[in-house]
Amino acid sequence: MARTLCKCVFVFLVLALSGLVFLLHNIHSVENLTYRNISTLHQSKLHPAQLAATLSTSYHNHTCARLGEKLSREDELEQRALLDYIDWPGPPPRSRPTTLPYSSDPIRSHFTILPKGGKKWYVGDQLEVLVQMRDFHGRRKQYGGDFLLARLHSPELGAGVAGRVLDHQNGLYSVSLPLLWSGPAEVEVTLVHPSEAVAVLQRLRKERSDRVFFQSLFRLGSLSETTLCNMCLPLDEYPLCNYTDLHTGEPWYCYKPKTLSCDTRVNHAKGGYLKRLISNKESLLFQSGVNLKVQVQASGADRITVLPPRRDELGVQSIKPESVQLVTSGYYYQNSWRPLDGANMHQFNDSSAISQCLKNKVINMFGDSTVRQWFEYLIASLPELKQLNLHSPKNVGPFMAVDSTHNILVKYRCHGPPIRFSNVSASELRYISNELDLLSGGPDTVVVLSIWAHFSTFPVEVYIRRLRHIRRALVRLLNREPGTVVVIRSANLQVLDQNVSLYNSDWFSLQLDEVLKSMFSRLDVLLVDAWQMSLAHHLPHALHPHPPIIKNMVDLVLSYICPESRKS
Repeated sequence: MARTLCKCVFVFLVLALSGLVFLLHNIHSVENLTYRNISTLHQSKLHPAQLAATLSTSYHNHTCARLGEKLSREDELEQRALLDYIDWPGPPPRSRPTTLPYSSDPIRSHFTILPKGGKKWYVGDQLEVLVQMRDFHGRRKQYGGDFLLARLHSPELGAGVAGRVLDHQNGLYSVSLPLLWSGPAEVEVTLVHPSEAVAVLQRLRKERSDRVFFQSLFRLGSLSETTLCNMCLPLDEYPLCNYTDLHTGEPWYCYKPKTLSCDTRVNHAKGGYLKRLISNKESLLFQSGVNLKVQVQASGADRITVLPPRRDELGVQSIKPESVQLVTSGYYYQNSWRPLDGANMHQFNDSSAISQCLKNKVINMFGDSTVRQWFEYLIASLPELKQLNLHSPKNVGPFMAVDSTHNILVKYRCHGPPIRFSNVSASELRYISNELDLLSGGPDTVVVLSIWAHFSTFPVEVYIRRLRHIRRALVRLLNREPGTVVVIRSANLQVLDQNVSLYNSDWFSLQLDEVLKSMFSRLDVLLVDAWQMSLAHHLPHALHPHPPIIKNMVDLVLSYICPESRKS
């Protein structure tokens, strides 16, 4: 009896052990199956092209706008108002597909200066221009939605001003151009994108916010893995590491490494850009020299001569700059920017003038590479401002420079994800709003912000949420120390080809620019209108504007910091 019992126990133990081995083997198989579709995302030395190829087949967009904090009623109303404000008309639904022959052709389109018979124009007037868009068959377009830019400029005078375009949604567009200098002036109208191309960009923003993807390196000793990261990773398909910011609720996720823990994350980096996002027919809508940033020609004259301002009965010139502020924030004359908000713009042409303005001040710069240009400009302009070696990656930061003679401290730090820099240490990933909450502030504290270029692939709601956090932090800072000087740099135009258009089109930038200006319009801050400063200037558009434009931007900031400064 005892032998039989022992034999049964032995058999039971053998069966149990076999079952456990089988279970463990199957668990391992299930784990391998779970990671099979994304296993290439976890290789420590995976080439970005391989990562992109895997991503394009294994990952689909998820709605970023729903991630993060739940909106209050007030925030929800503001968001809806902002989205309505930037709402863009598109081609109407129709039976035939939207193809190149039926899209807007800048060569067959034209603009006309009104009135056609000509007149006398005076400084202070508005020049009205009518644009008529036609398709590649030469037929007048029956709907709107084309993305047009307009400016008035005078190469002889080093003058330029941005125009305002009004879409009548029937193929006709009105352009208003303020006349702000006497002498020659030339009208320039540019088709950035036909409405059919804008419709493609709208779809990409809605459906493919993954078209720029990110990655992080995880490392423990000799073990290392690289995984895919983004704001919009699916929450229920694969194990995730959740890096949502505890203070702001800003979401960020990475796929969990296969063998390492989430707290072994080393860095953040841009992974690459997805390809083959549009069809061959759609790609014809983004052709340089054909329908992508191509000038529309004039039907008749494109130049006028502007006369000095009219005089009233007492002989006083009757120009009223405030009458043009709805159209433009400023203009160039003799290659210098002249704001129209009543502020005095000074030229800081030597290092001593800049040093005296910034004496005893701490300048905190937060944001992307377009504000890093300002940091670099100050370094180049001030011989006594020495950059400290913080062993930071080139073009990434953080950076710091000190002028001990004039007691000037200048700092730069990039904003938190999404940011497409090459390699940012995980410990240096900071959100602007959190950094602002750490500042004491005061009259000798200057805060400079620029945040736009890295949000172009995401739904606008994501950008609104980020700006809302920054705005709240600025309000807290200005309540603590009302004398704190705050400067916000807006988006600017850039050179476009087909590839750039799908990720960083000026159309994306324009929408973000309008949101930013609206959200910060009521704060006591200086808004540097980089959009109009790049549009009105004669130099080619560039993501990082050319030095003369940067100088005008920095001069504007210095004039705001030191309003009593004299011209040097």
